[in-house]
Amino acid sequence: MGILKAHTGNGKVHLGEIDPGFHDGLDRASCAAATAVLHAELTEIQELMYAAGLTGMLIVLQGLDSAGKDGTIAHVMSAVNPQGCRVAGFKVPTPEEASHDFLWRVHPHAPPRGVIAIFNRSHYEDVLAVRVHNLVPTEVWRARYAQINHFENLLVDSQTVILKFFLHISKEEQKERLLEREKTTETAWKLSAGDWHERTFWSDYHRAYEEAIETCSTPHAPWFIVPADHKWFRNYVITEAIVEALRPYRPSWEKHLKQVGVAAREELQKMRLAGGADADGIAPDSGKRKTE
Repeated sequence: MGILKAHTGNGKVHLGEIDPGFHDGLDRASCAAATAVLHAELTEIQELMYAAGLTGMLIVLQGLDSAGKDGTIAHVMSAVNPQGCRVAGFKVPTPEEASHDFLWRVHPHAPPRGVIAIFNRSHYEDVLAVRVHNLVPTEVWRARYAQINHFENLLVDSQTVILKFFLHISKEEQKERLLEREKTTETAWKLSAGDWHERTFWSDYHRAYEEAIETCSTPHAPWFIVPADHKWFRNYVITEAIVEALRPYRPSWEKHLKQVGVAAREELQKMRLAGGADADGIAPDSGKRKTE
């Protein structure tokens, strides 16, 4: 079992009781080494997943400003082949998006089978920011908990593995990261006065996250609260959680691909016996391979 424990809807969530700086006694070097091993396994598993095309994965990343959503995508998913991975970000809804139900803009980005989709923010913004800033009546955003659960049930029934990560940082760490953005040219593009304004709603956001995690955690779509003050620990435990979630599928994917390979060889052999292709798989007199 990994370090992170999934919250599957049992019990209350109290973010104030969870240490954002927790690192399980590990250090940067040991986590980097362990992450490298997991990355190698993730590369293999994702290749099988993409080739088999039987299962999709949705990874939801949520957190307060500067919690590390972009960094998680850059580091954790560096082991993944880009053709089998998609990233979708959800900011303030456009006028067209706002004229539909709140899930309308999200559903098209759900992963097809064989693909990992990462949501940088997600449908949960409609029970988080919307709640904190009173953008819709209470009865509207509260009804969305059940709607989210139904939506995620639909994805699971369509062979999608769902993992949801709340990147939990301290208010002090957030301040340091926001100040660092002002000093670094490479991250200056992220500067926003709104980030500082949102800090005034820190407690409100925590209460909103606590209720969302409590209400929308299920065994098939669990939330993980990730201590994220240490980026190297964050990367390690998220990679571990992803690998552990996909690992049980590996035997079935390998079995499926073996069956596909046998069927493909049998089909080619029949073609050769019928004179449709020579021993090199080239159709007679065509000058081209049969697959072209």
